[in-house]
Amino acid sequence: MSADLSTTSPSHGSPQSASGIAAAQSAPPAPATATDDPAPGKRHPLTWVPSLYLAMGLPNVLVGAVAAILYKNMGISNEDIALYTSQMYLPWVLKPLWSPLLEPYRTKRWWVISMQFLMMASLGLVAFSLPLEGFFRASLAFFWITGFASATQDIAADGVFMTTMPLRDQARYAGVQGMCWNLGAVVASGLLVSLTGWLHKDLGWSWVHCWMAVMLGAAGMMGGFGLWHLRVLPPGAPSAVQGQDLRSAMVSLRESWITFFQKPSIWMMLAVVFFYRFGEGFIEKFGPLFLLDPRDAGGLGLDNAALGHIYGTVGTVAFIAGAFLSGFIVARMTLKRTFFLLAIALNLPHLTYYYLSHGMPDNVMLIGAVVAIEKFGYGMGSVGHMLYMMQQIAPGPFKMTHYAMATGVMALTKWATGSVSGWVYAAVGQQYASFFGLVLLFSIPPIVLAWLAPFPVKAHDPSDGTGAPGGH
Repeated sequence: MSADLSTTSPSHGSPQSASGIAAAQSAPPAPATATDDPAPGKRHPLTWVPSLYLAMGLPNVLVGAVAAILYKNMGISNEDIALYTSQMYLPWVLKPLWSPLLEPYRTKRWWVISMQFLMMASLGLVAFSLPLEGFFRASLAFFWITGFASATQDIAADGVFMTTMPLRDQARYAGVQGMCWNLGAVVASGLLVSLTGWLHKDLGWSWVHCWMAVMLGAAGMMGGFGLWHLRVLPPGAPSAVQGQDLRSAMVSLRESWITFFQKPSIWMMLAVVFFYRFGEGFIEKFGPLFLLDPRDAGGLGLDNAALGHIYGTVGTVAFIAGAFLSGFIVARMTLKRTFFLLAIALNLPHLTYYYLSHGMPDNVMLIGAVVAIEKFGYGMGSVGHMLYMMQQIAPGPFKMTHYAMATGVMALTKWATGSVSGWVYAAVGQQYASFFGLVLLFSIPPIVLAWLAPFPVKAHDPSDGTGAPGGH
């Protein structure tokens, strides 16, 4: 989601004139390197779109969710897990700040592939740090590197997709995007977590060796994506300032920030975006810890294999089903008419964890079914969230940058809720029943704000220049 400099021109009063942009556009591109060169011939989107979004989903979930399970198995306290792993959301919060710095240098393709090889190295270093005495700090540092590389990959990968694909094809392959991103989540939070459970329980490996093997496997996957994309990934449209100096990018960055905060009702829209998943943020961080904690600590006492199956398989299938149903409903009824209902669909199922923490069932199939209900609602509601950012906040001459800013606010929610969730858990005496009761209260503001949400951009507003994404 880099600054959309290849398709923009400055508004009146911009420090950079239209002739300056034209000169930048006509300037010769930077010298090509091996990873700058596009693959020979035009590749079919199905050769690179699925792998591109798989490569985006896998490290995102590894850093955002799987790291917490790793540290739980390694004996770190819930409060420390919540606090320190939540800070790893910051790269996604801050990515709009450095996205323009990518514009003058190399192609979007080069950034995608370079970040994939960097993540191969950083995840490998996570694996090799686990046997060390100071593994917690060392592995956190390498996860941080993975997070920054993943967020940078997201910027460039979305840029490749949005500048390579015509609008009709963007809508056509939007479902492939979402499905493959979530398939990355299945691999990370499902297959890999389940694999650690099998290695530990059936083969008797220590948790250190289990997670070393899994992290090395994840590193190998990222290297495989890099090698594949060397062959098939298109370069994306060049930026207007490619080959120019950093000053050109900073001028466009300033213009993008000015126009962002000039949008009608922008502060109310940002409040809607921030609070939409507020209650979900607490569940995302403490849900797996609750399922893993032993029963004498108030948890349900599941092992990694069961957790991986519930979260990565059953839960993800339910999420995808909810997302597809939501997309169908929005396409029929429009986002404005359904947004409030989608917010309810997201937040009402938080009752499931309240039930689990009070009922304490021991049947794994029942627990899986209850978690699937919550994930189904999450899938339904998340579509409304993403479409609201695309259709109401992103439209305009800096569409990619403004969308990156909106998703940064969304990531800020995860960072904020994750950071305080450990303190909330401690404040209620480490009682999961009380914790999830508070989550129900935290789920009320999102519904109220969804009812009040402004919709200043009309469907297919010509000022957008693109039409509503996905035909909605």
